[in-house]
Amino acid sequence: MARDDSKALLWRAFVPLLDGGRPSGTRGWVSAVAPVVIRVAAGAGHWAAGRRQRALAEWAGAAGFGLVAWGLGTEAPTGAEVLENLAALGGMDDGQRRDFLRKREAGAPATAGAETPAARRVSRFFRWYEPISPVAWMVIGVPWRLRHPRRLTALGIASEAPDVALSVLRAARAVQRRRPRMAVGSALVAAGSVARLRAASAEPLR
Repeated sequence: MARDDSKALLWRAFVPLLDGGRPSGTRGWVSAVAPVVIRVAAGAGHWAAGRRQRALAEWAGAAGFGLVAWGLGTEAPTGAEVLENLAALGGMDDGQRRDFLRKREAGAPATAGAETPAARRVSRFFRWYEPISPVAWMVIGVPWRLRHPRRLTALGIASEAPDVALSVLRAARAVQRRRPRMAVGSALVAAGSVARLRAASAEPLR
């Protein structure tokens, strides 16, 4: 019984990752759109090099991430709803939940002036890190996807397996929650990853 309760708790903790959250501001949207840009650019590079299957696989993934981004903007929970879900996950009753949300809304600005110098440095780091990291990942991700996987190997399969597994779970969750854009987009992302492996078998890189 305890093992079943632990599994249920782990699943409930994992669900917010599958649901995602609605992007807020430029930084949130850059992170949501970055995978689309990476795969479109990588697909164009493969197409120019005559690797048609690899290009189509990348573009399928790009279409999937585009639909996921659209779904995040229209179907995913807002920030307030995410907090509400976290409060429910913590087992709070209605009164505790309202108190938690009220403190979250009122507490953040009030504590800003009381930050220590170290806390301010950490806060500045994350303010810079959030917008820069998606751009850096785009710069790194496009050349990497043009070279890998070189051929169908165990390492190549292992590199795609997490995306496939997460996308399949996200698609199933989106179907359950009646979020069609996220469901179709996640299914396309998984299909694109599988297609990359098939392309690696048909068009090995030298």
